[in-house]
Amino acid sequence: MSILLIGVVAFAVAMALGKFILAPIALAIVVGLMFGPVADAMERRGLPSALSAGVVVLLLLALIGLAGMMFAAPISEWVARWPMLWQRLQAQLVNLQQPFETLGAVQEQLKEAMGGGASMTVEVKDGGPVQDVAFMVPTLLADILLFLAGLYFFLATRHNIRLTVLSLCFSRRMRWRAAHIFRDVETKVSRFLLSAAAINLGVGVATALGMWAIGMPSPLLWGGLAAVLNFIPYIGQAIMLAVLFAVGLGTHNDLLGIVLPVIVYAAINVTADQLVFPHLVGKALTLNPFVIFVSIAFWMWLWGPMGGFVAVPALLVVQSVIMHVFPTTADVPEAVRRRLEMRATADVRAVPPTEPPPEPTVAELKPVAKPRRSRKAAAPASS
Repeated sequence: MSILLIGVVAFAVAMALGKFILAPIALAIVVGLMFGPVADAMERRGLPSALSAGVVVLLLLALIGLAGMMFAAPISEWVARWPMLWQRLQAQLVNLQQPFETLGAVQEQLKEAMGGGASMTVEVKDGGPVQDVAFMVPTLLADILLFLAGLYFFLATRHNIRLTVLSLCFSRRMRWRAAHIFRDVETKVSRFLLSAAAINLGVGVATALGMWAIGMPSPLLWGGLAAVLNFIPYIGQAIMLAVLFAVGLGTHNDLLGIVLPVIVYAAINVTADQLVFPHLVGKALTLNPFVIFVSIAFWMWLWGPMGGFVAVPALLVVQSVIMHVFPTTADVPEAVRRRLEMRATADVRAVPPTEPPPEPTVAELKPVAKPRRSRKAAAPASS
């Protein structure tokens, strides 16, 4: 247990220190697993792996550019309205000043009673928001380049990576198990991410329509933000609820107008998470909510917002490895089991035999009994 604990701590420290390199590469692998079926479909039509990977990367860039063009106008509009919105928020929060003032007076009385000094410490900090942005831009560009390069090379060489790992397994049983792990991980992660992408797109469209129906300004912006934040379970929804509450507080004066956007989004999200998602992904990809929350908290603590997108796929990878190292009678559909078996068999056959000669059996190790000589034949002839 001590060795395991030391290993976990060392792993966390190594992942935290390698954040600027490992985080974009891990995100590229997750996105590559999601777009793997698209690349496979193009390769089945005769397209080389390098060309199909380039097409997938260009398709992703086109989607990001289209989303940027769609949301550029609403974002600029809200940036221009931010001073007026901040003034309205201050006016709405004026009723909360009295409790805070009372709390501040109590704190001052406690400081005087405890003998706190009246001296004031002034700390001068260098830099500012402009300097922080100036330092952040090169790091962001480097992360984007690492992500795009990692995505391309992972998609272009994913078959070679799998065959190389399988060739390192000298035992046929170990090779068989590794092939099943690879196929299970690809199937689970790609199915989960594609299902989550479809559900989140539906949540975004429903949120945009709901915000338009209740008269919220820029409904398309809130729909797109809901679709993106929904990729981070629990935490993304909490951020979206806080944003909608703040926008309602700054744009409406009555209580119903303030809480109605929150109620609409909560109803849409509960319907998607509790009814649509379990029916679409099935029992095999249903994880414990507490384990999902711990995984998201751990990866966001390590890598920030990028870790939130990696948390659930990493949990699926760990689940697949554990299920094949410690096999159980999982509730997997028969069609999926047969398809995984056929793909794993094809992978094992594609690897050249590298195992040593088979060990001799017990019958082969048993020494051969020499024929016994008779005493009469062995006795010397008498003179």
